Amino acid sequence: MNYQSLMDEFNTAFGYAGERVYFSPGRINLIGEHTDYNGGNVFPCAISMGTYGVYAARDDNKVRAYSANMPDAGIAEFSIDDLDFDKNDGWVKFPRGVMFELAKQGKTANHGFDLFVHGDLPDASGLSSSASIELLIGNILNSEFNFGLDQLTLVKNGQAVENDYLGLNTGIMDQFAIGMGKKDHAVLLDTNTLKYEYVPVELGDNVVVIMNTNKRRELIDSKYNERRAECEEALARIQKGGEDVKTLGDLSQEDFDKDAYLVNDGTLIKRARHAVIENQRTLRAKKALTEGKLEEFGKLVNASHVSLHFDYEVTGKELDTLAETAWKQPGVLGARMTGAGFGGCAIAIVNKANVDDFIKNVGDVYKKEIGYEASFYVANIADGPKEIKA
Repeated sequence: MNYQSLMDEFNTAFGYAGERVYFSPGRINLIGEHTDYNGGNVFPCAISMGTYGVYAARDDNKVRAYSANMPDAGIAEFSIDDLDFDKNDGWVKFPRGVMFELAKQGKTANHGFDLFVHGDLPDASGLSSSASIELLIGNILNSEFNFGLDQLTLVKNGQAVENDYLGLNTGIMDQFAIGMGKKDHAVLLDTNTLKYEYVPVELGDNVVVIMNTNKRRELIDSKYNERRAECEEALARIQKGGEDVKTLGDLSQEDFDKDAYLVNDGTLIKRARHAVIENQRTLRAKKALTEGKLEEFGKLVNASHVSLHFDYEVTGKELDTLAETAWKQPGVLGARMTGAGFGGCAIAIVNKANVDDFIKNVGDVYKKEIGYEASFYVANIADGPKEIKA
């Protein structure tokens, strides 16, 4: 997709010329999974795949929105004066929700607009298409209505859409990785304090390959909330036992070993153990990458997947097949699931010279074991949201 093709698509949808084109990336997480809502560290980066939006102002109070990814939905309409949640909204709940949360901060649109959206993120892939569109809409509104908000405020607004408007218990990693993305850099983010630093992703002769299971994640919301509740219960038991900690991310591995008896439940211990050790593993991975110790970094990536499989139990046959097959391929430093799990995507760090063979070999095994094909993409680490010029 490019500027002109998007403008042409807008014209086809609405019958006149659009005004401006914007882009918001998706994200992958190199390591640090299911730690963001546990007060731990994450290590994501924005990617060049994402969501495009074409905007044109209207002279009334109507918002009309069309998604090329959901053409059967047609053009959805709502008023800038009616932003309350509607369970029948479909995908338009995102622009409506972003506007609702911004209005709570006193940032309101004074006229309507037409919006055309077209994303190239695979559907239900775990590459954060929802956060991508939330930051797309936030940046469009911020620019077109001169709200003067900084990117971190837009990031928090995107999370508020998920937590408050839609009622999902998500962390802030997705919105932060997308909104604060920087080309060729990952973001080490302490989700407890929101302190962050940019870390160059210098992989030498290696690239990150995204492996998409092409499995829809039907159970993700309920299982996600279940895992979060289990971690909260484990934390509550540790706190009740006298530990002065606010999150599982406050605990070292040594602390957790000492306090595990307070949890006194096999499942809860596994969930909390993953959160604690994955947090520490993320810090070790950042250090290894910074020091150019790529083999060590790759081993930590592998260990993350193992923990997500055995302790957090969020991988499933599809993701395990991709990761475990990737581990056996020449030129692979490491591989793991990325995102919430139960489908979606995994990533592998692969030597450039081996990429074609890697894709064929892993793809062949996956199709034989699962019965349908996986998809593969080389990840390009990108900047955050921006306007695209002609």
